[in-house]
Amino acid sequence: MTDAPAPARSIVPPGPASRFGITVMAGTLIVDQVSKSIAVATIKESVPRAILPILDLYYTENPGIAFSFLRGSNPTLLLIAVIAVAIAILVFWARSKEGGKLAALGFGFIVGGAIGNIVDRLVYGHVIDFLHLHIGARTLFVFNLADVALTLGPILLVAAFLLPQRRGT
Repeated sequence: MTDAPAPARSIVPPGPASRFGITVMAGTLIVDQVSKSIAVATIKESVPRAILPILDLYYTENPGIAFSFLRGSNPTLLLIAVIAVAIAILVFWARSKEGGKLAALGFGFIVGGAIGNIVDRLVYGHVIDFLHLHIGARTLFVFNLADVALTLGPILLVAAFLLPQRRGT
């Protein structure tokens, strides 16, 4: 009797409807929305509170998209564009055949962060930002936790899809 080789381990990332995918998306959305609710309730607009030498709590309302890009654009068109991008990411994720959990984590961060900022647009008509990254008096970015997820997600996707495959992911 010969031993059959063990089946190859699949590296298909857990899809958006998987328990892992839903957990990452929901966790990202919940953390983002709770942090924004706390910011709205506790941070006075235009009064920075230092957390670190380069990071302040600083409440602001962003009518544009990332880094206030497209500020002053039609809010309805911005909302439609953001929703279209989120749907495109979901479709890409559902069709993805590689990357494992690292890719699923990246996709979950992107979709959860996008939904978090979409919720802001629907509820407030703008995105709540409250983290001010700066060097001295020079502002680098004012952002929120959805933006952090939207930044980490693509980095994780690059790691999942472009770095040499790792075993056990």
